[in-house]
Amino acid sequence: MPESISSPLRVAVLADSDTRWKWGALTVRRIVPEHRLDGYLLRGRATPTARQLDEVGVRADSLREVTTGEVLQLLGRDAYQVVVLACVGGAIQAMLHGLARAWEGRRSRPVVVTGYVGVVYEKLTDGLLLRHGADVVLANSPFDAERFRGVYRGVGADSGSVVETALPFLGGTPHTPEAADDRPRTVVFAVQPSVPNNRTDRGYLLGRAIEHARRHPERQVLVKLRSLPGEQTTHVEELPYQRLAARWPGGLPENCRLVYGHMGEVLDRTDLLVTVSSTAALEALHRRIPTAVLTDLGVRESLGNHYFIGSGCLASWDQLDAGHRPEPDPGWLDRQGLTTGGRYENAFRAARDRVAELVGATELPPITPYYTPRTAPAYLSGLLARHGLAPDGSPQPTAEPAAVGGGGMREAVRGAVRGVARSAYRHGVQRVAPVIRRMGEL
Repeated sequence: MPESISSPLRVAVLADSDTRWKWGALTVRRIVPEHRLDGYLLRGRATPTARQLDEVGVRADSLREVTTGEVLQLLGRDAYQVVVLACVGGAIQAMLHGLARAWEGRRSRPVVVTGYVGVVYEKLTDGLLLRHGADVVLANSPFDAERFRGVYRGVGADSGSVVETALPFLGGTPHTPEAADDRPRTVVFAVQPSVPNNRTDRGYLLGRAIEHARRHPERQVLVKLRSLPGEQTTHVEELPYQRLAARWPGGLPENCRLVYGHMGEVLDRTDLLVTVSSTAALEALHRRIPTAVLTDLGVRESLGNHYFIGSGCLASWDQLDAGHRPEPDPGWLDRQGLTTGGRYENAFRAARDRVAELVGATELPPITPYYTPRTAPAYLSGLLARHGLAPDGSPQPTAEPAAVGGGGMREAVRGAVRGVARSAYRHGVQRVAPVIRRMGEL
């Protein structure tokens, strides 16, 4: 970084789920080598629990839960150099408008960075335009960078914010077949919260994993879970595999079990990764672990496995039962930024240089999202309202204000009441609402 930039930099990450917190915090480690990190967890359906944060394993110098109004007030007055928005697209758009309002008239302001947690296989245009207005929009691969710039140019928006990088959580020891000789071969089925999204298909996939374990008693078959029942992640999980497994006729064989934990640690003992379309496939491929993207339910956009067309990894459980091991296509791996060696470490250089350049700039232009009250009045007004913001980006009068210190007993009581209300709200959206929806399907 330029010598004129003080170090460490003060960086804020706003995230709305466990996986987005992981992406945001690890992105900071990659692109801002020396920093103080303050984490803000946006209150909502998928706000991570303490257990989920512990499993992610990424620490911050401070971490607190906030509303949109609170974080806008905090970011508006605190002297951050970089703000990373690691949220769903709608929340990012709301924050961009809110920050533009909060920093209005300021000669200097923080650099705003955003991007995606994993592969972008749906809502490409919608998601990208909701992120437009950030100073830096990170693309996780050469393939994504080309697509992102094409979308922005196609709608007449500036594409200069797109910076090619890589997924920040790749790494670990490369897989070597010899390492498995002294232990049972381990097959990991990496499940997803919402893919597939119905009981029949989820039961089918679990059944095939169990059958694979019975066919191959010399192997360990691990069903890697994303969360405990009732917890929510980036996507809603209404039919947890734990509940399906608990009612499985005859139970699970001894060599098949459910596991939690950090994905990187699970991959350390994996000889074959099986999934429908989880980002875990990219982690495994980067480490040269044999990886199968299942075709049993079809190759469909709704499943996300269409993203892996051309990868060489598409396979069915029948093929895996018979001993098939997919061979990934080197060209596909290269386009997805999954190359090994020094190329991965160098993948973050452009982002580091861009952020350093912007932080060192005397003045940054105002934040100007693609969507404005003039260009998309019907869409934008509703989106901002859902996040408690007025059409001009200012917090609505009913938005909960940020605490600024003091307040004594009255503020303590208010804080306790807000805490109870938050717990009740989260219980409703994470546990009660899914039950009601399932009952409605009966």
